[in-house]
Amino acid sequence: MQRKYISFISLLCGLSFMACKSNYVIINNNIEEKTQLKSDVVYLASDELEGREIGTRGEELAAEYLANRMKEVGLTPKGEDGYFQHFKIHLKSNPHASAPAPDDPVINGRNVIGMLDRGADKTIVIGAHYDHLGYGQEGSLHTGEKAIHNGADDNASGVAALLLLAKRLKASDLNHNFLFIGFSGEEKGLWGSKHFVNNSTIHLPSIKAMFNLDMVGRMDRDKRLSVHGNGTSPIWNDAIAKADNGFVYSFSPSGIGPSDHTSFYLVDIPVLFFFSGQHSDYHKPTDDSDKINYSGIQEIVNLMQGVILNVDRKKEIPFSKTKDESTQTPDFKVTLGVMPDYMYTGKGMRIDAVLEDRPAIKADIMAGDVVIQMGELEIFDMMSYMKALAAFEPGTTVNVVVKRGEIEMEKIVTFEPKN
Repeated sequence: MQRKYISFISLLCGLSFMACKSNYVIINNNIEEKTQLKSDVVYLASDELEGREIGTRGEELAAEYLANRMKEVGLTPKGEDGYFQHFKIHLKSNPHASAPAPDDPVINGRNVIGMLDRGADKTIVIGAHYDHLGYGQEGSLHTGEKAIHNGADDNASGVAALLLLAKRLKASDLNHNFLFIGFSGEEKGLWGSKHFVNNSTIHLPSIKAMFNLDMVGRMDRDKRLSVHGNGTSPIWNDAIAKADNGFVYSFSPSGIGPSDHTSFYLVDIPVLFFFSGQHSDYHKPTDDSDKINYSGIQEIVNLMQGVILNVDRKKEIPFSKTKDESTQTPDFKVTLGVMPDYMYTGKGMRIDAVLEDRPAIKADIMAGDVVIQMGELEIFDMMSYMKALAAFEPGTTVNVVVKRGEIEMEKIVTFEPKN
């Protein structure tokens, strides 16, 4: 939802944002910025790049584009080859082997790294993965014919936001250096961020925090925003509150999650992960640039810039270990065939989308339904939902109770294998 602000704020500040002496609240609806955001997303999510799968020509083109944009913004190359940090992943053809065989396939990837150097002895990393699923041979939720997965939200949106944030911070007086990284191989298992952490192009102990942007292109009218990792430093909640501009938050304190910030948290670096929510186009060919909320990306960048300016004044960004829910995820063999609404904070597990030809849709379960019971097991939240799935075997038929609006309904579901 585009928000309108009283124009005299800009006149008073003489800038495109407002910065209070104690709290930084960034306000910016610059049309030129929005045009550049769209230009970045449209190119990265174009058919020409064929889904940006790591190891393909499409990934190379995306990396070259990102390096050129970093240069245009004014970032200093900080890879090992200009802006590029190359890495190789040697796959195992035999999953039971202890190591890859000499003739097993090798995938070449590259991270793209640029630095805003303020001559400081401490650095903040801002990252976003730029790879995606190619034609969807692995990780796709598409059930039709082979097709290009353009990944406009996942994660051309995060890359575009990263570049805008770099441009904004270039014009700011800062106490930290800022390292901007486009990671590859995230979709395969955080390959690029793991490689960077193990082979950092700067002194790793100088990195004091990491901000991660992944899928920030679908902010809804209610301005719902998911922020993960707020428990990894005691200063995060205060910094977010001071920079807040009317978002409805879903917080997860854990530093571990399905994106690149995890690699940094695991080496005791505080992290924050920004995510505008799941949708029915996730990991499908329909995740295209015409569905992106560019004003929403701009508002998320406004928030992040405010948080960064608040944090930048701190002498220290202390690290806190969190209860890492993801490490306790139950191992389950079955699927309901739905995408959960990760923003939902009420009782139960709200369904964001149902997948074609899977158990939920066969049982007349719909997007928007809230699962509150499966068999004899009550569902309170995402974790209890996953624990319930772990209790069932493929082929098991159970009664599933869902809440649709204010009405509770009982549906008969036969579970199918997860894969």
